[in-house]
Amino acid sequence: QVQVVESGGGLVQPGGSLRLSCAASGSIFSINAMGWYRQAPGKERDLIAIINNSGSTNYADSMKGRFTISRDNAKNTVYLQMNSLKPEDTAVYYCHIQTQWYDYWGQGTQVTVSS
Repeated sequence: QVQVVESGGGLVQPGGSLRLSCAASGSIFSINAMGWYRQAPGKERDLIAIINNSGSTNYADSMKGRFTISRDNAKNTVYLQMNSLKPEDTAVYYCHIQTQWYDYWGQGTQVTVSS
């Protein structure tokens, strides 16, 4: 069994910062990549960034510069540092784990950017 748990979401003022964490546990083998996605109400789930097991990263163009993805391989944990947050960043943020055989999703963590 595999568990993927996001944390770090919450309410933040415009211009503020948050760091999201996602820890994967259980019978996980050969993680190829970890990523962050987000989904606002009524919208599709969009890629934010991914990081592979060598540390290479890929960002959606709209996210690059404000968001930074990183990982701790020893802990099977991926992070998303979010800076200069805007109200339009309000969404549920999801962690995605890609292995050789399966894809796993977390339950999501709510990020609300509002004054």
